[in-house]
Amino acid sequence: MGGHGLSPRFSGERGPRHNGYRHRSQPSPSTVPNLRWGRNWPRPVARRTTTMAPLTHPELTVALALAAGILAQSVSRLLRLPGIVLLLASGALLGPEGVGWIEPRSLGDGLFGIVDFAVAIILFEGGLNLEWSRLKRQEAAIRRLITWGTLMTFVGASALAALLLGWRWNLAILFGALVVVTGPTVIQPLLRDMRLRPRLKTILEAESVLIDPIGALLAGFILQLVTRPSVTNLASQTWDVALSIGFGLLAGLAAGFLLAAALRYRLLIAHGYENIFTLTGVVLLFEACDGVMPPSGLVAVTVAGVVIGNLETRVGEDLREFKDQLTVLLVGMLFILLAADVALDDVRALGVGGLTVVGGLILVVRPLSVWVSTRGVKLTTRERVFIGAIAPRGIVAAAIASITAAALETQAIEGGAALRALVFSTIGGTVVLSGVLAHPLAWLLDLRLPQRDRVAIFGAQGLGLPLAEALRAGGVPVLFIESDPKRTHVAEQAGHAVVFGDPFDDRTMQRARMELVGTAVGLTFNEHANRLFVREAREAFGVTQGFVAMESFEDQHTRRLLQRSGLDMLFDGPHDQPQWDVRWRHGDVDIESFEYQLDVAPGAPPPAAGDTPTSQPRADEGPVINVDEVDEVDESDDVDQHVMLTVCRGKRTALCHLGYEPQPGDVAAVALHRPARQNAIVHLARRGWTPRTKSPPADAEAGVFGEPPAGRANA
Repeated sequence: MGGHGLSPRFSGERGPRHNGYRHRSQPSPSTVPNLRWGRNWPRPVARRTTTMAPLTHPELTVALALAAGILAQSVSRLLRLPGIVLLLASGALLGPEGVGWIEPRSLGDGLFGIVDFAVAIILFEGGLNLEWSRLKRQEAAIRRLITWGTLMTFVGASALAALLLGWRWNLAILFGALVVVTGPTVIQPLLRDMRLRPRLKTILEAESVLIDPIGALLAGFILQLVTRPSVTNLASQTWDVALSIGFGLLAGLAAGFLLAAALRYRLLIAHGYENIFTLTGVVLLFEACDGVMPPSGLVAVTVAGVVIGNLETRVGEDLREFKDQLTVLLVGMLFILLAADVALDDVRALGVGGLTVVGGLILVVRPLSVWVSTRGVKLTTRERVFIGAIAPRGIVAAAIASITAAALETQAIEGGAALRALVFSTIGGTVVLSGVLAHPLAWLLDLRLPQRDRVAIFGAQGLGLPLAEALRAGGVPVLFIESDPKRTHVAEQAGHAVVFGDPFDDRTMQRARMELVGTAVGLTFNEHANRLFVREAREAFGVTQGFVAMESFEDQHTRRLLQRSGLDMLFDGPHDQPQWDVRWRHGDVDIESFEYQLDVAPGAPPPAAGDTPTSQPRADEGPVINVDEVDEVDESDDVDQHVMLTVCRGKRTALCHLGYEPQPGDVAAVALHRPARQNAIVHLARRGWTPRTKSPPADAEAGVFGEPPAGRANA
């Protein structure tokens, strides 16, 4: 296979140009182009006029595309619209047929160089977010969707284009090859806030990532057959594609392990250079593989992303965030540039037939291909219906379509403009429909997860069991994660749900169903392990609230570390966990309710800090100790005579934490050391807390005061 990878390659002299475009009457020499990302933008005939002269400054075109892409995606996020809808509209508006501010053809050969760079990063970022453990569990469904599902989509889309638009077979099968892909840059934002069931989410994300290189290889294969239809060429191209896939797999595995090792052990990488080192490594891998065996770079960067994403490195989360932001930047710029190059007259020329083809793809081909390819797989009917309804096309389809149309024009083969117009119409139609349909369909089919209202506690020891009792009394579901069999048994005997295992093992966290957890609590005797657990829960599973138990808080470094990690100290201050563990096991701990109330005469100032408020007994309270009548209070060890566990405000039950500020009417569940109960009540009364007998409402919601409940925040 001559050339490199996935954009047009040409030999010989270029024909004369007119305003930067190649005349159709003077195509490139007969050398057949290979699809290659990023080499030699062909110069089709100038085909449009505008009321404004288009800008021809390449630097300004790129700058405007970057700015417009980011602005369109930001606005779409605020309006909760699919980003591609505004990107397509912005590209058409700013392009030569709109105000003429963006002229993609002014970039010349550089446009596909940008496409090269962007597609490599996008595919790598998609692979980076795939978890191998989840891929293995859904391997059958994913494998069938990207093989049999791809084949059926290819055949169905080709038939629709041939029958409804009257296209020749060569153009129809090219269209079929171009629309087999779905888009990770569309799927992942669509599913991000939907709280879809993990199995369904894994299948859709994996299909969108893995099918992109397959679709690109298929498009290149079909283009070669269209331009040189012969049995010899068919056999040659089939062998070349098989070699490209195999070479890409091996190169991606090797590069992935090498990059992961370099990131993990800091080989030749200075601190702060990890992200840019990985970025340059990915681009180099892509170009090197395409230089050796085109277009294997697509496969290689995807595989490398999966490898690095599933190996432990020192910068895993930072790398993902960096690549996410870079992908947003590149996707926005590419869509603006590629959409600006689509002639609206070409889209309108498709007429009703074009709309019918897009409708047939969405309503017939996709559901049928999913239904047939997933037969015998452990998916429910509702899950298969949802997968069949969601298949938005993204940036890879747009890029391949633009490259293919350019290659056809270069070879003087008619239909390139119409082909690109139909693919972009498919992108717009599938994205709009998926964006509108996904949320209500998931709700209608009952495929969304329940609210994240569960509290996961690492450590069934110390104050863990008293805290779980208080949360259960407030109606908040609790789950323990414990690695000690004896403590596991004690917690289960107390009626609590317990997952036995190492909380730093992915399998344990999956059994804990962390997608239902809104609050993570580290409550072992090991403060370092507590912080690691809560940080892992927040970063890997999206848990929004994290608390850790501390025995001291005098170290300024510890305070800064907690603040930097977005964590907070559990309870009303530091407490001696081992001491409370002994007390609980010996039956010396009581859990009682206290209400915060400060009775201040009208017009009088509130009591100053340290003053003793006057508490008036109420009919629903237990016996009240008048602090003025207590002659002597033992001040020793006064902090650990009581621990504030939870606080109920209205119907919301929250974990008590260091930043909590009480309000009149708040009801707290307090663990009291039984031998020091009287002293504890006096200390609480001095802070405005008086005993009561009524329990918090049983239908309380978990949360942290000052913030929405964990479940609602992630619904």
